[in-house]
Amino acid sequence: MADWLGKDTGKLGFGMMRLPKKAVFTDVEQTKRMVDLFLDAGFTYFDTAHVYQGSEDTMRKALVKRHPRDSYTIATKLYAPSASSEKQARKQFETSLSRLGTDYVDYYLLHSLMGSNYRKYDQFRLWDYVKGLKEEGKIRHIGFSFHDGPELLEKLLIAHPEVEFVQLQINYADWENPSVTSRRNYEVARKYGKAITVMEPVKGGALADPPAEVKKLFKEYHPDLSCASWAIRFAASLEGILTVLSGMSNMDQMRDNLSYMKDFQPLDAGEQSIIQEAQRIMQHSSTIPCTACRYCVEGCPKKILIPEVFRAMNLQLGNGQLEAAREAYAQAAEKGSLASACIKCRKCEGVCPQHLPVTKHLEEAAAMFEKG
Repeated sequence: MADWLGKDTGKLGFGMMRLPKKAVFTDVEQTKRMVDLFLDAGFTYFDTAHVYQGSEDTMRKALVKRHPRDSYTIATKLYAPSASSEKQARKQFETSLSRLGTDYVDYYLLHSLMGSNYRKYDQFRLWDYVKGLKEEGKIRHIGFSFHDGPELLEKLLIAHPEVEFVQLQINYADWENPSVTSRRNYEVARKYGKAITVMEPVKGGALADPPAEVKKLFKEYHPDLSCASWAIRFAASLEGILTVLSGMSNMDQMRDNLSYMKDFQPLDAGEQSIIQEAQRIMQHSSTIPCTACRYCVEGCPKKILIPEVFRAMNLQLGNGQLEAAREAYAQAAEKGSLASACIKCRKCEGVCPQHLPVTKHLEEAAAMFEKG
């Protein structure tokens, strides 16, 4: 079997975008306990980003200040679209170092490249910038996270052979999804010998609570395993995987992930067949494939809590839970705005990594919950 960057790295990574909360603030004390449990189980990969609000600061408090620097690795990211100038974009790295309380980063990524923004990374000369950081010893490995199709991915990998790893959205539900192109992107990355960090293996939590038919399928085959375990093990079983990121938000999720990943076993032939049946079912699902990344929320002029609206819709679309869906929608509307408040500016669609027709789905939400 071929070697790749991180072949021997533990296949569970701690994604620190969806950290535990105490009221509206990050629960640092619970995060500390989660970090300790994660390290004690032998895992080392921690993932954050400059644009994950409060995440880098929390990583400093929960990890960097409390554990030897050689006992873990840090991945963080630079997001050009949030910068108005080359100088401002480059400053993100020094800000990240300061927040993290470290003098180097193990894995540094240009963040969320897609057709609508990748030229900005060229415009600000950020590829040369990260190569310089590596030469200076401030970063150890260069990569980028990606939300587009195989044609652009191949173009970027040909243009930038210095890239050592790519962060891709891979999960069993999106493996053949024509909008996400998980399989085809995976194959392009491996064609060029790149290691892969997996993001959204549980699709923003959607695959931890999949449609009822899928849930029944999993439980009948392995009664004691969580639905999330199937999703994470699917991704971790692929060749070339550096690690699989899980955005764990509480101790229960951490314990569940460690229960099957500490002594990780790839899916066997029978389990692969079960996944294939789940994929068949999911292809006929009418649920909205939102991962709750929340990139759409910040720029919404009407303050619509789009991921919460879509979660409410999926309670009905995926599991037929009409009353629960209505209650969830009412809570989302109370905290933000009604779906019908959408003015169709489509700022949300410009930043959506899933390339969802957000305004269309908001119209559907208004019809589902606000009429009759």
